[in-house]
Amino acid sequence: MKQPLSLTWELDSIFPGGSASPQFESFLKKLETDIQVLGQQVAESASPTNVESTRALDEVIALLQSCSGRQVQASEFAGCLGAQNQQDKGAVRLSSKVTGLRAGFEGVSSKFDNVLRQTPDDVWGEWMARPEIAPLEFVLSESRDLAREKMSPELEGLALKLAVDGYHGWSEHYETIVSSIQIPYEDEGGAKLLSAGQAFNKLDDPDPKVREIMFRKWEEAWAGAADYCADTLNHLAGFRLNLYEGRGWESVLKEPLGINRMSGASLDMMWDVITKAKPALVSYLNRKANLLGLESLAWVDVDAPVGKSSGKIPYDQAAKDIVTQFRKFSPKLADFAERAFDNNWIEVEDRPGKRPGGFCVSFPESKESRIFMTYSGTPSNVSTLAHELGHAYHSYLLEDLPLFNQNYAMNVAETASTFAEVIVADAQVKAAASSEEKIALLEAKIQNSVAFFMNIHARFLFETRFYEKRKQGLVNAEELSELMVEAQKEAYCGILSEYHPHFWAAKLHFYITDVPFYNFPYTVGYMFSTGLYRLALQEGAAFADKYDSLLRDTGIMTLEDLVSKHLGVDLTGPDFWQGATDLITADINEFLRMTEHSA
Repeated sequence: MKQPLSLTWELDSIFPGGSASPQFESFLKKLETDIQVLGQQVAESASPTNVESTRALDEVIALLQSCSGRQVQASEFAGCLGAQNQQDKGAVRLSSKVTGLRAGFEGVSSKFDNVLRQTPDDVWGEWMARPEIAPLEFVLSESRDLAREKMSPELEGLALKLAVDGYHGWSEHYETIVSSIQIPYEDEGGAKLLSAGQAFNKLDDPDPKVREIMFRKWEEAWAGAADYCADTLNHLAGFRLNLYEGRGWESVLKEPLGINRMSGASLDMMWDVITKAKPALVSYLNRKANLLGLESLAWVDVDAPVGKSSGKIPYDQAAKDIVTQFRKFSPKLADFAERAFDNNWIEVEDRPGKRPGGFCVSFPESKESRIFMTYSGTPSNVSTLAHELGHAYHSYLLEDLPLFNQNYAMNVAETASTFAEVIVADAQVKAAASSEEKIALLEAKIQNSVAFFMNIHARFLFETRFYEKRKQGLVNAEELSELMVEAQKEAYCGILSEYHPHFWAAKLHFYITDVPFYNFPYTVGYMFSTGLYRLALQEGAAFADKYDSLLRDTGIMTLEDLVSKHLGVDLTGPDFWQGATDLITADINEFLRMTEHSA
């Protein structure tokens, strides 16, 4: 691995010239033309009446896959431009253009789904048995089944067009709100204005005074934007609810469960097992309060570090450590991570103007990924970096499959990323140079459990209740904050002395239009990856190949079928989920043992 590593990513190999790239403009024009051609082909297509007539649709399916991959390529590139510089007006223009193209493609795709829907069952069976089509059977059958549950193609197409300036438009408006957030901050370098992303990183500062001051300013900033955020959230929800009503869908969870290819029974079982495991987390949080010299934790203290780790971790060192730990599990995973670092696929520079948070995107046309975050040298940053590399590795394993079969759900996406994160976090704990450092690193690892079991549970409870309330009419900012605090109190078992009322405004995930309920899949992925890690510890080196095989099937199976095939597990029962919480509880017990005389 080369040294030193670049702190900024390289996007010119995707499309040179950023938001002014003539190559990207040409790419978009060609995509727009091909979507129009595809639309004409679909309009002239009829549902096959025998197996021979299915061959006439081979070209349509091929162009559908091609346009699908290219619209993802375009969307991710525009998103990267906007994330690296929120003041890039060209990126905003391109994002709007891509959103329109996506709507057009989805409209054509919806009409093709109607061709699938009207195909007789006997012809369908013969069609899916053809060797050229058989690899796509799961995805095509999924599309056919979903089409039978939607409105007519004409109404679905109209809804998609209206979504450009309505549904997706409100999501883009939220990005505008976030880009305007500036929070005053003063340190030894003087007074400055922090972006939302920079300010967020200060919320888990080791200094309680810094945390307290920043949290007050953070809440104040989002309270100032609350009415705008409330308008945005209400209109996003209103669009979804009206669309669901048109389709005859009664539950707001029908779409997210379908997108995540899992059953409500599995989700309910997971939350039930988690709820029963929360007393261990309550013991941990109470111990943490004692260690911090507090009667009880406030929201801003939950993520505060306990003890001292080895200080700031240079980016180059973090990269080296991640590759080393990956190699112990899988040389293939380690080699891929080295490739990502050496080819400047990762943006980590701490500078103003960047979007808050972290993400990984994959470019199906280029067969490359890009990772975005702001790195400040904390163990948490190292975990985030490993997490995003896990996402990229997952996409890499699928890049030689048909485009349709590369579209895996968010919950299994979070499995690969969280698994990679656990590999590094566990290694950090085991390699600690002192008891104090081990406590700090173990505590950071347990913090993930708090996030997935409590923080995300609060988001899930809030969003579920918000949608029920939204059915009755608009929900104002004050009511949203009340719902948020109520959900946080329940999820955290009422043990915090102060909560985060405007979390609903500050959290981007509530405003994402690609995946509704952008919360519970994280917890599913965390629990699933923890269960997988438990099996990896038991089975040793042989598990790496089984892991890769499981990931390669994530685009063509439901979650239940996936784990049944590769692990022999029933997710509607408690055993697998319980095994994951047992591993987490063991970490908590170790932390409590090591800090028993420190409290």
